[in-house]
Amino acid sequence: MVKEKEIIRKWYVLRTFSGHEKKVKQYLEKEIERLNLQDRINEVMIPTETVFEMRSGKKRTREKTFFPGYVMLHIALDTELQHVISNLPSVIGFLTTGDEPTPLRPDEINRIMGKMNEVREAGEQPEMPFKNGDLVKVVDGPFNNFSGFVEEVYPDKMKVKVMVSIFGRKTPLELDYLQVERDD
Repeated sequence: MVKEKEIIRKWYVLRTFSGHEKKVKQYLEKEIERLNLQDRINEVMIPTETVFEMRSGKKRTREKTFFPGYVMLHIALDTELQHVISNLPSVIGFLTTGDEPTPLRPDEINRIMGKMNEVREAGEQPEMPFKNGDLVKVVDGPFNNFSGFVEEVYPDKMKVKVMVSIFGRKTPLELDYLQVERDD
């Protein structure tokens, strides 16, 4: 009785055009299916987190990639598969050492997976779109339509301290970051 050779898969990093990660994943999945190579590819992963942000006074949710321009592949890589993947649209190539694709070390992939699990457990993460010195406009609350400069950012509390002029005097306001937007 002959045992089938065990397929050894490793994690590799594929470089793509930034913002094209999902397209590359779709192209890759279609090409793998078309060429019947499903046994050599285990997972195509784009590490992301869900963030919410304020745009035009409305709360919007979006996916934010941890590593723009990179897709993680858990595959049994050989020259045929490398050629297929490298020639997909929007693909720049594998992360390599010399000319050879370099697999991620177990500690590297464990750190990435840990970060993704941490984010998943924490739920939606707000994106802090402000930094000290930004000009912002209050869009909610009793100081609606007042403008001022961000003096401090409190990411842990999801608040900003804004200096606004009230009756000609600079007054600090501590506001939830959803209450302000950039005043361009």
